[in-house]
Amino acid sequence: MQTHIATTPFGRRPMSLGQITSQAKARTMPKEASVQKWQVFQHIREARDLVGATDRALAILNALLSFHPETALAGDAELVVWPSNEQLMARANGMPATTLRRHLAVLVECGLIIRRDSPNGKRFARKGRGGEIEQAYGFDLAPIVARAEEFRDLAEAVQVEKKAFRVAKERLTLLRRDIVKMIDAGIEEKVPGNWGRVLQAYQAIIGRLPRTASRQLVESVNDDLEDLWVEIRDTLETFTNSQNPDANESQSGRHIQNSNPDSHSDSENGLGKHEEAASTAETANLRSLPKRDLPLGIVLDACPSLLDLAHGGQIRHWRDFLAAAEAARPMLGVSPSAWKDAQDVLGEQQAAITLAAIYQRSAQINNAGGYLRSLTERARDGKFSTWPMVMALLRAKLDAGKPAEPAGKGRGGRDEGSSQGAGQLQISDALRRSLEKPRW
Repeated sequence: MQTHIATTPFGRRPMSLGQITSQAKARTMPKEASVQKWQVFQHIREARDLVGATDRALAILNALLSFHPETALAGDAELVVWPSNEQLMARANGMPATTLRRHLAVLVECGLIIRRDSPNGKRFARKGRGGEIEQAYGFDLAPIVARAEEFRDLAEAVQVEKKAFRVAKERLTLLRRDIVKMIDAGIEEKVPGNWGRVLQAYQAIIGRLPRTASRQLVESVNDDLEDLWVEIRDTLETFTNSQNPDANESQSGRHIQNSNPDSHSDSENGLGKHEEAASTAETANLRSLPKRDLPLGIVLDACPSLLDLAHGGQIRHWRDFLAAAEAARPMLGVSPSAWKDAQDVLGEQQAAITLAAIYQRSAQINNAGGYLRSLTERARDGKFSTWPMVMALLRAKLDAGKPAEPAGKGRGGRDEGSSQGAGQLQISDALRRSLEKPRW
């Protein structure tokens, strides 16, 4: 004979509207319904954040399902299991009793199980003469059957969200890679444009990303990066289309500058009146230098002070160099108009090299802004190049690192056993031979 089925928990445990809703949904379960318990459990595990379950609660649910003898849960079968707390703790990998009770309450609140408490709170089953179960008190697994389709839909939604998040992160990676390499290409190929500001815009967008970001935030950042990517791509394509196809290897010719190291300039010996008398000799000594852009490594050897302004104290690419030059400009007192004029005439990279050289010798220059304007005007007339300026700084550094000659030795009396000082500039043999040519 079937007795009254309790709808409220035993003892001091309160009743909630959520529990009433779970019981009502379980009563609407069709008698012919049947599900595979471990498949539904997998769906619940995938959608646990949406369901509201914890990892410990799922461990207990796994244990409760293991107490049901059948793999399939049918609507017309007995779905109440009545393990003791000791048995549950054993199958939940030795979970403490207090933790067990707390997470059993979580399962009830999530609507995954229903408490069927006996009058005294014990869990047991009463059987009839034929051995069939007449009344069971324990945990009802009916919600697993009644909500199986809901759990499946939630799991599918979670999978869709994970895929969308994965696609968003892949897009973020591609956009970041494309933008950084296109900025590098624009700087290396001397494409006209304020690449320092483009780099700052990129860093500002990326700076919005925290260590752990939501999909919505990643997609918002992707949209902004997409706009920047389109802008950079259009700039590069426009420049490429404007060039002569037969002169692809010299695209830097569009800048109004003279990068020929053979050119003569009153300021090429760099940054001080005391060196102007040697300008003719300096130009002659530089005739053997290659007719190409200055390598970043040589510029950094000549202007090491700029490293103090770089992020992390390191400059690995031209974009890092441009960012450091942007930081040096206000420290030298160079006005934005003078800086923009220099970039327009020299090109962004050459202007940054010039500013780095000025910053290196800032102690000997009273008016850095006026000096930069003077060099800009010389470059406008084709009378200035950064090669001699950088070479002069390298020679000064090389001369400062040479050991003093021993007494009694002439110009040709070099001691073969002497070694370079620890602080001497390390440069290639070819560049050293060029710099050590006798002055005319």
